[in-house]
Amino acid sequence: MLMSRYAAIDIGSNSIRMLTAEVHPGEPMKVLAASRQVLRLGSSVFRAGRLSPEAIDASCAVLAAMADEYRRHEVIAVRAVGTAALRDASNRAEFLERASAVLGTPVEVISGLEEARLIHLGVANAWPNAGHRIMITDIGGGSAEMIVSEGNRIVEAYSKPLGAVRLTELFLKNDPPDPREIQRMRRYIQERIAGAAARFATSRIDRMIATSATAAATVCAVNRVRRTKRDEADRRPATLPQIRRLLRDISTQDLAGRQHMVGIGPKRAEIIVAGVAVLQEVMEQFRLPRLYYSSAGLREGIVTDLAHRKVGHDVARLDPDQRRVVHSLGQRYGMSGPHVRKVAQLASMLFAGMQPLHQLAPAHGQLLEAAAYLYNIGHFVNEARHHRHSYYLVMNSDLPGFTEPERVIIANLCRYHRKSVPQLSHEGFEALDLEARNTVLLLIPLLRLAVALDQSQEQRVERVETFVRPNAIEVEIHAQRDTDIEQWHALRIADTFREVYGSPLEVRTAK
Repeated sequence: MLMSRYAAIDIGSNSIRMLTAEVHPGEPMKVLAASRQVLRLGSSVFRAGRLSPEAIDASCAVLAAMADEYRRHEVIAVRAVGTAALRDASNRAEFLERASAVLGTPVEVISGLEEARLIHLGVANAWPNAGHRIMITDIGGGSAEMIVSEGNRIVEAYSKPLGAVRLTELFLKNDPPDPREIQRMRRYIQERIAGAAARFATSRIDRMIATSATAAATVCAVNRVRRTKRDEADRRPATLPQIRRLLRDISTQDLAGRQHMVGIGPKRAEIIVAGVAVLQEVMEQFRLPRLYYSSAGLREGIVTDLAHRKVGHDVARLDPDQRRVVHSLGQRYGMSGPHVRKVAQLASMLFAGMQPLHQLAPAHGQLLEAAAYLYNIGHFVNEARHHRHSYYLVMNSDLPGFTEPERVIIANLCRYHRKSVPQLSHEGFEALDLEARNTVLLLIPLLRLAVALDQSQEQRVERVETFVRPNAIEVEIHAQRDTDIEQWHALRIADTFREVYGSPLEVRTAK
């Protein structure tokens, strides 16, 4: 599969979060960058119905910094979503316009049910619960999502206006809170979840999983885990008696007292009472004896969703206009259409399969595909040294749809599709910058292998699969006809492959 690097932006009522991660099938998500900034967008919305100018300015500054961070990782797609505060803000259009401009990608306001779907996807991907009926509860700043899931499939999902910032603004005016404020807030929570609780009163729920910073702080507090070691709280439990006791303790403490409690940070202390109250009422109403914290949530769900839908993978293939340009140029110099299309197809498969090895950005796959269409056009000039002629023809041809640096890389790939690998003494290669040299060097074995796999020019190889093993790189050929010629020529690439990648190359036919 191609390198799947994605970024997720969660513009919540309490904080803005960013996650940049790399995804490979069958492997845990690899986090490349993550950041979180508490801005409390919901405070002004839940009080006045609109985002304050200060909140918009601060948010755009944070989003600009996050965009700089994820761009450094060459992500192939970004999804930025807004939740409860933006759903409720009367001036959200102004915010969306400015935020989208800063990020360079549209910011979408998602529904509560879409939010629930993504949260479920993030948790299910990180912590599969096949064979179990679970309830996922996410306490955000503006809303709470409750998702009942069985076999990693959503049975029911609810989004309620029970976020910790919203409830704090509505009910908790004193510090510490007045007991009557707590009672009014708890009755409000009970009323909002009564319908869902009644629906599942007789249903078996095997496990409750809580996500979000409220859940993290709760589980850290009852397990005496310091905030600096919050990662250790993942999958830890908190029982209903522990949460009842925690709510009693934090309800009688003022802000300074809550801020000094283990596991509860200074900002979280401002809204923790409301958040823990929601968790307790959910457990009481659904008759659940304990919950478990999951560090995965909305951001992880966004990344998982982008990966499942293969968003951005088309970046590694030529677009129709680019393909038309290189195909037309190849035809002008007598290249066989079926042959170069097959070489291009195989080159793209090899680029995708060997991504963990070369780790090039997806857009480099376009350059390899373009070179596959043009690698042999030098035959038009002369059979001898035709690889050099291919280089000169590409260097001196107009390639609309490609930048000048891209055209130079394509020309060099054509130059080195046979004979020696690049040397710094070679004029065309020496003129490239360090990054371009590295790109050419890593793509040369893939182009040579793709050419070898259609050596007969009869398109015998239908497809290839690549397996990156610790001790060798295996290329498996899928074909209905004999491919002895192709395999023999492919194995002749092994020395070049080892020289570039430092690994043996094995080519075999699928059984």
